[in-house]
Amino acid sequence: MNQISPVQADTASRATQPDLRRVDCDPDFWYPVAWSADLRKDKTLAVSYAGTPIVLVRPEEGSVFALYDRCPHRQVPLSKGTVNGQTVRCCYHGWAFGRSGRCIDVPYLGKGKLPNGVRTFPVREAGGLIFVFPGNPEKADTVPFPKLAQTDNPRYKTKHFSPRVNCHYTFMHENLMDMNHQFLHRRQMGQIKARFLGQDRGENFIEARYSFMRCAGQQPLAERLIFGKHKDLQGREQPVEEVVTIRTEYPYQTLRITDKDGDLIMDLWTAYVPVDKEQRVTQSFGLLSILRPQTPLLIDLIWPALGWFTNRIFLEDKEIVELEQAAWNEVGHDRNVEIFPVVVGLRELLARCGIPHGTTRPDTAPATPATQPATA
Repeated sequence: MNQISPVQADTASRATQPDLRRVDCDPDFWYPVAWSADLRKDKTLAVSYAGTPIVLVRPEEGSVFALYDRCPHRQVPLSKGTVNGQTVRCCYHGWAFGRSGRCIDVPYLGKGKLPNGVRTFPVREAGGLIFVFPGNPEKADTVPFPKLAQTDNPRYKTKHFSPRVNCHYTFMHENLMDMNHQFLHRRQMGQIKARFLGQDRGENFIEARYSFMRCAGQQPLAERLIFGKHKDLQGREQPVEEVVTIRTEYPYQTLRITDKDGDLIMDLWTAYVPVDKEQRVTQSFGLLSILRPQTPLLIDLIWPALGWFTNRIFLEDKEIVELEQAAWNEVGHDRNVEIFPVVVGLRELLARCGIPHGTTRPDTAPATPATQPATA
């Protein structure tokens, strides 16, 4: 009996699977859309989820609220308006909307029946981020909120990053999950080889574990300061000193590094949020927590070097995933030949948990009723 090669198996799998780059993010999850520090009191901030315009509003008192960022009158962005107490007032004719989305005042209407309101989005703030729930709001209280690295643990210092990348979010998941691409980072990392240690899978997650072996070149300074100096073994195989665990637990992704004793050294949490309607532009939000060394203030001294190092690595990844997206744009469909079982499983997970492109839009939910009392 003829055996099926990995390439043949992948070709057969792709024939029965949807084009992964035409699978949209499921909106029924909590997605970060802004950093808390970017929204000041009595101000608005315009953000977007998959082409849906959203305005974040932070009143002088009370929590942040989020509305559909279009005044129903002339479709002018409410984010161009002004905040007054618990309302945002459109910059054009002064229509005012409360945190419930209801229109509570039209200055020239008097006490007549007020027009339609706008859709609201559930909001939460955590880890220095503002999250919205762009899907069915009735699910917001039952969908688990993600654990955000070690943001609440004083033993760790956390770095924020939020790069925008011109690619489908699935390319980002694949890039981080597949540690076999270290050849790409040889100028930053030296010559290292990923060793696959195993994987786990579930209905909504896939996890891969790796260790790394240095083949040639010097250990980068930032890596040495965080993990300690790795000895030159003069050609002998390097033992497992750290274990890197990468997990996509839909729709989020994490990377955790533990030492040989199992103690957590580094904890990365990231979300890839589609910006445009076609979901070809991704806004990443990441929290990178590093264990503070025993020497006081050492983490503050190495922080700039760590930022420079991680940024250089990311820029190389950014260029690659954008080249992948450009190739997809050119041919109009997914022609990737995937042979690494973990990434094959990851693609199946993303296809299963996502939704077909164009199936639903978060802004299609009805707004508040047309006839409303003048209350917030």
